[in-house]
Amino acid sequence: MVPMWLLTIVGMELRTRALQALCLSDPQGKVAAAQLLQAQAATLSIAKHAQAPSAPVPGRPGRPLLVERVTKPQRSPFTTDGLATLLHTVAHIEFNAINLALDAAWRFDGMPDAYYRDWVRVASEEALHFQLLRGLLQELTDGEQRWDYGDFPAHDGLWTVCAATAVDVVARMALVPRTLEARGLDATPLIQAKLRRVNTPAARRAVEILDTILRDEIGHVAVGNRWYRWLCERDGLDPVAHYRVLLDRFDAPQPKPPFNTDARRQAGFTDAELAALLQ
Repeated sequence: MVPMWLLTIVGMELRTRALQALCLSDPQGKVAAAQLLQAQAATLSIAKHAQAPSAPVPGRPGRPLLVERVTKPQRSPFTTDGLATLLHTVAHIEFNAINLALDAAWRFDGMPDAYYRDWVRVASEEALHFQLLRGLLQELTDGEQRWDYGDFPAHDGLWTVCAATAVDVVARMALVPRTLEARGLDATPLIQAKLRRVNTPAARRAVEILDTILRDEIGHVAVGNRWYRWLCERDGLDPVAHYRVLLDRFDAPQPKPPFNTDARRQAGFTDAELAALLQ
């Protein structure tokens, strides 16, 4: 039987299909839709104007419970329960990242075709990351205890900034990929170091998955950097100075050290931008 989500998106333009995938609430359906969209992206036309959503944006499953701040005590990844908590946290970030990329591909009119295709590709790679982490989470057992995505509370900070920048593509490129997602470049090696100390088969597999995520996320932040600079050039803005303006205007989280400068350079941050982060 053909899934209902597939029946709703076949035969549409790329941006319309990105919106339909964004509105899906079932995690596996969203993953499959994002990956199918990327597989067919080169053959799809791109709508000039964004279609209005007919369902809540973004589509979310009933779980996890979204809270303003996760108050559950931090658990050691040296325990199976603690490792499950950590994997769930990263999986939730990657699920949000699917939505962020699909929203970027759907929402903003007037961008070059390459912009929309870039963000569809990013959405597909984020879907793979979520799939890998969810699969590892499902494999964990502690006696009769098993876990899946949705079993722990999670916060909604990534989407909060996405919603705040819904009418400003320059701010979106500045504050989501090259601010929030760039934090992942800094945090991932620290998480991997902790998992290497745990040194169980599941922890070692998590390190491997995070290697894939870090490699891909360098490319995703690079997409944000490329389009942020393109927009600044189009609008006659200084990229370094305007970034500070946008951080203050939208009350966005301030980048904080330690920074993974090698990864940030690979993602396209200039020496001037890296120096400005330390001011």
